[in-house]
Amino acid sequence: MMEVAEGPISAELRGLRAIVLGATSGIGRATALALASAGADVIVHGRSSPDRAREVAAECHRRSGARSAVLMADLGDRAAGEHLVAEAWGLWDGLDAWLHIAGADTLTGANASLPFDVKLDVLWQVDVLATIHLCRAVGRRMKSQGHGAIVTMGWDQAETGMEGDSGELFAVTKGAVMAFTRSLALSLAPEVRVNSVAPGWVRTSWGEQASQTWQDRVIRETPLRRWGTPEDVADVCRFLVGPQARFVTGQMVRVNGGAVRS
Repeated sequence: MMEVAEGPISAELRGLRAIVLGATSGIGRATALALASAGADVIVHGRSSPDRAREVAAECHRRSGARSAVLMADLGDRAAGEHLVAEAWGLWDGLDAWLHIAGADTLTGANASLPFDVKLDVLWQVDVLATIHLCRAVGRRMKSQGHGAIVTMGWDQAETGMEGDSGELFAVTKGAVMAFTRSLALSLAPEVRVNSVAPGWVRTSWGEQASQTWQDRVIRETPLRRWGTPEDVADVCRFLVGPQARFVTGQMVRVNGGAVRS
């Protein structure tokens, strides 16, 4: 699905061709809308909810009149991921920004009850391997094109650790993504900038249903004394692909309300 703009496009990302992976909900949705609000043309990627993807794309178009499109792909399927790169690149004759926000949800829904080892396999396939394969593929194209920006999704506690099964799972997977991001930034410089956002406690679907114990912990650990929102992270993503971040690459940007953990 593609919608052609009729209204005026304005703001700092006018003309930027971007794709947001995992854009049907949470941080991905907020990021797609933030880019569109700044004038970017946005491809909305989803895995299994085409109706929601179309709703986000329509809202992107309404934000500034920029172009929007929908592409669906299961990132756990390597062939589907490779096809996604080719299709996204060909849609508007190249891409200026690739925001790899998508990740497997092992905290809510049916996946929450899976054994540790199965969760690890799911996260490794979707969060780690898909990030590596797809960002390398699009990075090569951007380098040949002569410019581009890539943003990956890390986690602020990957470098410090957190107790429990989820802490161990996300530390190893997001830690791998962040380490890969640093190296990819060196490989693709100077033409392409590569950075990672590392959110702290952000109120996505898990945060909305977290127990009072977790609610209290979030406030206690966050100097700004509130949950982060998807929009807080999205605004940083918008900055990282925009002209103001032209001298920023290889960075892990913590978006965590000032939390400091040892």
